[in-house]
Amino acid sequence: MKLRRELNLDPMDLKSNHAAPVLTDPTPLSKSRLGVHSSRLPYSPPGAAFSAGLFLTIPRRKAGLLDDVRSNSWLDAMKSSSPPHRKITKDVNNEPVANEADIAYHTWMVKYPSALTYFEQITNYAKGKRIALFLDYDGTLSPIVDNPDCAFMSDAMRAAVKRVAKHFPTAIISGRSHDKVYEFVGLKELYYAGSHGMDIMGPVRQSTADDHRNGFTTTDKQGKDVNLFQPAAEFLPMIGEVYESLVESTKDIEGAKVENNKFCVSVHYRNVDEKSWPAVAQCVHDILKDYPRLRLTHGRKVLEVRPTINWDKGKAVTFLLESLGLSDCEDVLPIYIGDDRTDEDAFKVLREGNRGYGILVSAVPKESNAFYSLREPSEVMEFLKSLVMWRKSSAL
Repeated sequence: MKLRRELNLDPMDLKSNHAAPVLTDPTPLSKSRLGVHSSRLPYSPPGAAFSAGLFLTIPRRKAGLLDDVRSNSWLDAMKSSSPPHRKITKDVNNEPVANEADIAYHTWMVKYPSALTYFEQITNYAKGKRIALFLDYDGTLSPIVDNPDCAFMSDAMRAAVKRVAKHFPTAIISGRSHDKVYEFVGLKELYYAGSHGMDIMGPVRQSTADDHRNGFTTTDKQGKDVNLFQPAAEFLPMIGEVYESLVESTKDIEGAKVENNKFCVSVHYRNVDEKSWPAVAQCVHDILKDYPRLRLTHGRKVLEVRPTINWDKGKAVTFLLESLGLSDCEDVLPIYIGDDRTDEDAFKVLREGNRGYGILVSAVPKESNAFYSLREPSEVMEFLKSLVMWRKSSAL
């Protein structure tokens, strides 16, 4: 029995309260008039103004031993951060057969319909609007790999991103450092935001008080004037200290890898035996307890130490829209595509502000603030190609 990939359900008619699997709850952003009218989406704007203060107030637990790590649910979060790959069962004719996982996935798609299946509906609403596109990198444009230094995107994906950036303002917002994600992508047509949006290289914008404190105009590698915005600049020495300490403390844990992403430190345990995960958690816990201005977030088989500032990928989306002059326009439709927990901050901004569409990349069911879904990077590439074809045809 062949699997069905399409569900004949209208996502605009779905009404559900989506739980947000994020570890912090940023201050709500102000109501925006971007793109999507409230009657078209199953949620309402919060109508709350957002505070200019960046620092979060996060209660910190008393330092302890491994039992403290367990009581903080670190290990549970580590185990759930990267769900197992969906297994495909085939019959004697080598045709895929529906199993419990497939049934669960298709049931999940009632809440998160395929952006490819409903592509025509998305573009019908986008007629007469300017699409602004935001993309995560790992797991979205490139596959998740054992060695994070080898997360290369394919030539076909690079070509698809380059083409879509010629038609729509496009930015990559990654947990990687700005320089590293640029090295992977290598496209001058894009804007880049590294360290979960704490290191943004975007268009030159009208100066504000925050710009003077956290940003400045510089020249990129192509000689173009750009604005470099770094709201966590004061944390650089602290992040450097933590990086060195984590490298030293995890050196005897086989498979552990510590990555310096400039404004955050990533401790990868994808290649660590599960029996040693408590040791990884303990190393991070022991160091983090001495830095009350840093916090922990979880990604896909990675623990990330970040500054306690009220800044994330959602704030980066808002900042870039403002920089592009698209933050107070009724004819703008932002689309954000990502696969990880940190992308939920951006999905949440689009959902709560009635701004646009979040698209979750996942082959397994999980709760999200996204509105649509795609299975894997190959479907992301298909979606990007479809956007280009639609734009070309609509321009005729």
